Amino acid sequence: MEAPHGGGVELAVVRRFVDVAVDALAAAREEIDALNVYPVPDGDTGTNMYLTMSAARDAIQQATADDAELVTALAAFRRGALLGARGNSGVILSQLLGALVARMGRATPADRNATVMAEAMTEASQAAYAAVGTPVEGTILTVARAAAEAAVRRAADERARARDVFAAAAEAAREALAHTPEQLEPLRVAGVVDAGGRGLSVVLDAAETVLTGRRPLPAPQPIGTHTIPVAAGETDLRADGPAYEVMYLLDAADDAVPGLREALSPLGDSLVVVGGEGLWNVHVHVDDVGAAVEAGISAGRPHRIRVTHFAEQTARPASRPVGRARTGRRIVAVSAGPGLARLFADAGALVIEGGPGHRPSTGMILDAVAGSGAAEVVILPNDRDSVRAARIAARTAEEDLDVRVVVIPTEAQVQGLAALAVHEPARAFDADVLEMTATARHTRHGAVTIAARQAITMAGPCEPGDVLGVIEGDFALVGHDLADVATQILERMLGGGGELVTLVGGSGSDGLAQQCQEYVADRHAHVDVVVYDGGQDRYPLLMSVE
Repeated sequence: MEAPHGGGVELAVVRRFVDVAVDALAAAREEIDALNVYPVPDGDTGTNMYLTMSAARDAIQQATADDAELVTALAAFRRGALLGARGNSGVILSQLLGALVARMGRATPADRNATVMAEAMTEASQAAYAAVGTPVEGTILTVARAAAEAAVRRAADERARARDVFAAAAEAAREALAHTPEQLEPLRVAGVVDAGGRGLSVVLDAAETVLTGRRPLPAPQPIGTHTIPVAAGETDLRADGPAYEVMYLLDAADDAVPGLREALSPLGDSLVVVGGEGLWNVHVHVDDVGAAVEAGISAGRPHRIRVTHFAEQTARPASRPVGRARTGRRIVAVSAGPGLARLFADAGALVIEGGPGHRPSTGMILDAVAGSGAAEVVILPNDRDSVRAARIAARTAEEDLDVRVVVIPTEAQVQGLAALAVHEPARAFDADVLEMTATARHTRHGAVTIAARQAITMAGPCEPGDVLGVIEGDFALVGHDLADVATQILERMLGGGGELVTLVGGSGSDGLAQQCQEYVADRHAHVDVVVYDGGQDRYPLLMSVE
């Protein structure tokens, strides 16, 4: 994508597109879910596409937080979409996005932006068709192809820019979407447009909005139709279809995938295999779950396996989970190291592995909430960049599950530890959340880390290998000795008063936490000190003052 005034593919514009697309899918999620009658009327296409895009957004945010270059950030976005893809349409969307940014990543300064974007959309459409075992017209594939063809036509004009290409593609997608009921009988019977195609149209509309500033008109509906499909059971659109949806990630050599497709194809339908370079996302509808998983084992190493029974999913409202009633209260905490994970787990929390370079996606947090079995859930993201993902997961869980979810916006691991220390399950939920939130908010936090590159910080310039002192997420000190910087940061934090200092040593910190403990005992005898082995990367010491 180019900036509104030109100048090549710009990361800032890509990031804004991703943010707008996620928000647009969030707003359209219920509408798209309601359109969902093909290939299975399970009412989750909008949710799946939203979660897929959210995972991609989380990945590119994390990459750019680490000052990644454009190509690296686009690669992270592509991988995030692949790992976070859910459902048939989500997997296809991940392939479309992956192919799109792959072409953008290959762009050179000599390439014309309009041509790059048209080629990117063409490659995306072709990749999506190739990923599907038996392509069906009247679906997201048709909408993607129409958009790509319009993009190519518009790019043929030498005066056209990237924004003109995306505007033409978005308009063609809306028009193609309106005709999907003419191509697919289940859509005509239910009186709806294709759900996956509608989701893709929302994404392309987001691109048009970012590049042109215009907000496209809503997609036209076919004449004489409505937007809410008939309830499950009123028309049996899938009476002879497979009973289960099977999805898994697969570590496998690229040359093993054709054999995997051959093995899975006779087992059912809706086969989609996307990915590359040793990592694949596999989706198929089958009756024999074991055979589908065994095919993956024969090809490589399947993991993160998900199985959905359609009969259970469609027999009850999408807003209610299948299975036992949810009871009790659980804390979901993101941990940045093995020692921290043990601390959170010992305090009764359900732990998600996280930290710099491993921040959890929205889908991972949502899975933890869903798997907790609790009726009340408190999420401690413990990282500034994970707060938004946690809030998206919380909002989705509250809408789709019979559960109350609150995110306490902890921006540091030590804030999460402080909040968890005052957690009391016997208290009323609101009172417990209030106490935990107040404790986290009043916990001043700091850290020391090592500069990886030359940079200008709020504390001045730094060189690789310099020691950086951090207070409340901002660089406050540049030095050369870990213990010296750590104690100076402690002094600044204790300047505002405090009764308890918590020190969390990182991986390979060589007794730094103990040195700081001795320092505080010598200089601030009235202050209690607690020391933990956190095992976190990148930060030899985390600290807090309460």
